[in-house]
Amino acid sequence: MSRKLPVIRIVRGRGAGMDLPNRFERLHLELEAGEAHQAPQARRTDYLRDPAKSILSRNRSPDVGFDWSLNPYRGCEHGCVYCYARPTHEYLGWSAGLDFESRILVKEDAATLLRRALGKAGWTPEPLVMSGVTDPYQPVERRLGITRGCLEVMAETRHPVALITKSRLVERDADLLATLARFDAAHVTLSITTLDRRLQRTLEPRASPPEHRLAAIRSLAEAGIPVAVNVAPVIPGLTDHEIPAIIEAAAQAGATSAGYVVLRLPGAVRPLFLEWLETHCPDRAGKVRSRLRSLRGGDLYDSTFGSRMSGEGPFAAQIRDLVRISRRRAGMTRRALRLSTDHFRRPEPESDSPQLQLF
Repeated sequence: MSRKLPVIRIVRGRGAGMDLPNRFERLHLELEAGEAHQAPQARRTDYLRDPAKSILSRNRSPDVGFDWSLNPYRGCEHGCVYCYARPTHEYLGWSAGLDFESRILVKEDAATLLRRALGKAGWTPEPLVMSGVTDPYQPVERRLGITRGCLEVMAETRHPVALITKSRLVERDADLLATLARFDAAHVTLSITTLDRRLQRTLEPRASPPEHRLAAIRSLAEAGIPVAVNVAPVIPGLTDHEIPAIIEAAAQAGATSAGYVVLRLPGAVRPLFLEWLETHCPDRAGKVRSRLRSLRGGDLYDSTFGSRMSGEGPFAAQIRDLVRISRRRAGMTRRALRLSTDHFRRPEPESDSPQLQLF
């Protein structure tokens, strides 16, 4: 019995090769194999205003280690094919595939909303994570400066913030982060998946190259800002052998701690990643699938809290031990940094009219 093969396409500058059907929509367009060549070979990026009324999101997951996050953008132009956030675009009526990386919602009022939230009498300061879902330093941030606007508010109020990014653009905001770091209120994590530039270009087509991320670690560390590296995601059978090299390179650049996350394939991410795997690494596709199943109890994904980030079983233990040994050899003995809220000062209340400032 023959198996129907998926239509495999490569869209220039994109991680996904297609727009998958939205799980909430009853109708969708499905191309036949003979129509694949008619598909567009490029996809422009559209930026749309997000009329958000609030900017802080409460986290209920026990796995991620923080309670509040701030996401200036929805969708991410970096186009990482493995991104666990892709299914969130389906709530907007779009696809987790190309739509996720080419239809970006921008929260232009993020800094104003943040100032308003931190100024509320009921707000108790605790570390905010930027972003927790999509990258705060994707390409359009260079022009819009929404993330920087939020950091200006946090520098003014001395509110603790932890940044997670794959972009060298974070160097631009070293002045604000250094100000916060003087009050133990800033921490930056650079995620590095692979040091192989050719592999990275297809996995994360619009994210900064690995050497640029290492350069960002170096410049931030030299500015007195605590920096960590996150080996994420670890793709078993494809990138797991790079763990020691990534941690060593990050340590030499100035990172003082390292973490890791094993590849997750929730919802629509699974078919997108498997298509990418067959397209770009067909010789290793079988090995990767086999290793993933060994980590997930025979399945390609398991959402169980406590194990979804690391997997279970002997191979999961090998990855964990490899990270631990690599950290020790690299001299990374520092534990996770605890950010301070001791110096927080509430922002000045907003004025509805300039005349009110006279009273």
